[in-house]
Amino acid sequence: MATLEVESKLTDRYQTTVPETVRRALKLNKRDKIHYVIRQNGEVVLTRATNEGDDPALGSFLDFLARDIAEHPEHIQAVEGALIQRIQSLTEGIEVDLDVPLQEDDE
Repeated sequence: MATLEVESKLTDRYQTTVPETVRRALKLNKRDKIHYVIRQNGEVVLTRATNEGDDPALGSFLDFLARDIAEHPEHIQAVEGALIQRIQSLTEGIEVDLDVPLQEDDE
């Protein structure tokens, strides 16, 4: 199997364009997700992320929000201090590890 090497450059904001050869190899389209595996030796494996488990309703809702924010930034409002305080009081002392998978009862 032939090996092909390509490079891309990071911007000041640590962003890059995925080179065309990589996009073709992974069959990437706009708004597709990329999955990274970082190995202990520093090697990074980049693959196309699977959409298994994605909630289509949630994805559509998030797309709607993104469009609305882009088209109507005047709709964005600050969260009131009283709501922030209520949220903090309801979640006080609760620790969440976002890396731990949900238990079947939590889903």
